[in-house]
Amino acid sequence: MEIKKAEFVVSNSDYRKCPKTDLPEYAFIGRSNVGKSSLINMLTRTKGLAKTSVRPGKTQLINHFLINNEWYLVDLPGYGYARISKSSREKWQKMIVDYMLQREELVNVFVLVDSRIPPQKIDLEFISFLGQNGVPMSIIFTKIDKQKQREIAATVNEYKRVLSEEWEELPEMLMTSSVTGFGRDTVLTRIDEINQMLKNNNDQE
Repeated sequence: MEIKKAEFVVSNSDYRKCPKTDLPEYAFIGRSNVGKSSLINMLTRTKGLAKTSVRPGKTQLINHFLINNEWYLVDLPGYGYARISKSSREKWQKMIVDYMLQREELVNVFVLVDSRIPPQKIDLEFISFLGQNGVPMSIIFTKIDKQKQREIAATVNEYKRVLSEEWEELPEMLMTSSVTGFGRDTVLTRIDEINQMLKNNNDQE
């Protein structure tokens, strides 16, 4: 897949205000400072499409970007950011949970985790939440340019070990680097495959 057009559409705090459309949506989410905005900009090759910041918690709303007039990339607030009020964290959590469970157009969630950090409780809990609720998902390991291959493999294997205690079939796992562009084609190919599968299913109905 080649992204020829990527445009911001709308930001809001309620899934019921998301675009009225039948286009598939792919949500990107992760712990604060995982490199989500940088990854989105790398995937779309559009500098500044998603706002990056050295201060975690920049994304505070559900952000819809229309890609090639064919599907939506959805940028969600990071979870686990401690330097906000309890009420704000609870509001963000409800907004994210409602979107994940109620938004019919959502076809896959890409959960971003830092490849340099061992499995964290907050990431594992969120991945478990998606699995328990039957929300299709993939895990994207970010920042793989920051360490050696064996160190990345150790992190991935630890995730597999921990998740295998609960999951019969492990989620798909993808490697990326926003600096080098590694993994861009893999992520976009995965989205393309799902889009094609959805199209085939619609054609058969």
